[in-house]
Amino acid sequence: MKRKLVGFVVACAITALPGVAAANCEIKLGATGPLSGAATQWGLAIKGAADYVAAEVNAKGGMKVGDETCQLRVIAIDAKYTAEGAAAAANNFVSQGVKFILGPMGSPEVTGMKPIATRNKMLMMSDSYARDAIGPRWPLTFHMGPGPAAWGDPIVKHAKEKFGVKKALTIAPNDQAGTDVAEVVAGIYEKNGVPTKLEYYQRGTTNFAPIVTRIMANAPDVVDTVSTPPGDAGILVKQLRQAGYQGVIGRLGGPGTAEIARVAGGMDVLRDFYWFEPVFIDENVLELQKSYKKLLNAEPPENNFFYLFVAGGRALVQAIEKAGTYEDAVKVAEALRTIDVIDPNLGEGKWIGQATYKINQELSLPFGIGTIRDGKEQPVIRVDAPVDY
Repeated sequence: MKRKLVGFVVACAITALPGVAAANCEIKLGATGPLSGAATQWGLAIKGAADYVAAEVNAKGGMKVGDETCQLRVIAIDAKYTAEGAAAAANNFVSQGVKFILGPMGSPEVTGMKPIATRNKMLMMSDSYARDAIGPRWPLTFHMGPGPAAWGDPIVKHAKEKFGVKKALTIAPNDQAGTDVAEVVAGIYEKNGVPTKLEYYQRGTTNFAPIVTRIMANAPDVVDTVSTPPGDAGILVKQLRQAGYQGVIGRLGGPGTAEIARVAGGMDVLRDFYWFEPVFIDENVLELQKSYKKLLNAEPPENNFFYLFVAGGRALVQAIEKAGTYEDAVKVAEALRTIDVIDPNLGEGKWIGQATYKINQELSLPFGIGTIRDGKEQPVIRVDAPVDY
């Protein structure tokens, strides 16, 4: 029988909550991602999800693990969107006895953290579009949301129908985080009959003038920013429009439309834009915002990865309870694989990944296709949770 997911909450808030039963154990929940730099929005989404999940659990009196009642305490560390930063964060978690982690985010961070987490038997609920983001070699690494191989096809078909896209160019950082995703995305465009050129830049670039010149010479119908950090993508779009580019902007990568628009100069600058929205936002999902404000007395993160990691965090809580242990991450991972994911806000999910990664440890949930047409945002299109079988 399918079980409803249980939720989470931040331990430091528990003392202010009247009528909550005292817990006799504490579980440390790690939260890590880029909490500084151009990808900060993604890291704040992860931390916000961990804070919320912990607050939700603690407000209900804690979680039942075997004969114990436990509270959750969040430990957040900036992984700095680098492999080195993620490795340092992982070692910090080890030193503090953390067994369960929401995050990290992006290929550099996941690449840096996986080996240390694997050696020290820490369970990671990560998100990366790298070719080896998860796999049998890393049985304790789970993936929050599938990569573009699962959801890219309907978005490209949408772009062809709505914008008449016939020629594409992808741009991404020239490291593994960029090249892995760009190659997959380019393959999806090509599969749909859209010839695609791949362009790369040095991460941290703020002047895209030479690249803009090459893009203008290539004259693609769409420039797809793939998983480029929102801040970088906003600068690129601004400079493209200043150079006279009239085509469409695509984003088959991480979300960040609001930040891209802000940096670029507004919706009118984006003009024609489509993107992958990792979670379809409806009234049920928006209830999480109200609940976050009530539990934490703060505004929720703006980035929609927040919702995805809430679902992942809730699933993790359920798995810990089912396994009856908070010390053995291997047993918790075994329980997590067997859970029927029915999130009270996001809906029914599926464990997929076998076709792409040879292991079913990707949490797939309904997603959305976002569109801006002539500077005006259109209703997001809902797509059922993708499968790979």
